[in-house]
Amino acid sequence: MERILVSACLLGRPVRYDGAAKPVHGALMDRWRAEGRLVPFCPEVSGGLPTPRPPAELDGDAAAVLDGTARVLTADGTDVTAAFLRGARLALAAAERAGARMAILKEGSPSCATHHVHDGTFTGTKTPGAGITTALLRRAGVQVFAETALDDAAAHLARLEAAPA
Repeated sequence: MERILVSACLLGRPVRYDGAAKPVHGALMDRWRAEGRLVPFCPEVSGGLPTPRPPAELDGDAAAVLDGTARVLTADGTDVTAAFLRGARLALAAAERAGARMAILKEGSPSCATHHVHDGTFTGTKTPGAGITTALLRRAGVQVFAETALDDAAAHLARLEAAPA
């Protein structure tokens, strides 16, 4: 059975920067939960950040953060890059332990975004890009989907399970 790494906030855990959750409800998530496929994980909390915590944004793109040429900062300039990198590495390790070849992560997060992140100005402006955990998972060959793309995730899961082992 294929396992799916999932942002813990999407499963109702209050781990977001503001102490909230962003639960996703629906038949697919309910079925996957009942089947025991979901591997909940919050890279930011696992990386050592508290809940709640100040919002953080990328000062560059996720690939540059992974390569050591950009940082993750809070609005007051506190560098939280190390915690984000640690959390991304732990997320990858969790996916590998579980045998998860796919993930469903929270769009917009500096860790988990798949298509857009905040631009580092703390003005609410979004820019195309991925979060740090997403970028690291993708480098390792894990297919990452936003919580808004569950149908695409289900189609990918079906392809994974139909392929010969």
